[in-house]
Amino acid sequence: MDGQVRVNRLDIAQLGVELGERATLVQFSSAFCQPCRATRRTLAEVAAMVEGVAHVEIDAEAHLTLVRALDISATPTVLVLDASGRIVGRATGQPRTVDVVAALGRAI
Repeated sequence: MDGQVRVNRLDIAQLGVELGERATLVQFSSAFCQPCRATRRTLAEVAAMVEGVAHVEIDAEAHLTLVRALDISATPTVLVLDASGRIVGRATGQPRTVDVVAALGRAI
């Protein structure tokens, strides 16, 4: 998960979801994206293992304004947010569990 961040903070409350107490894994997906399914499983497993971490999946096609604002060009794209919603990590493609855990370590 690279450290390149284009937008500083993400207010996911406007999407009707809440931040995790310690961190949030935000996944941008699309309907026919095969790697998105595997990413969903990986992020859900990590969120279940680490207390206070939430996993939120956002349909990229249904939120094009947000996708453009965040400069998301492919799915899956995963953003790692700290407890305040600040974006501290970003990755495109199917992440490995070890990379997600490492990114969470930096966020927490």
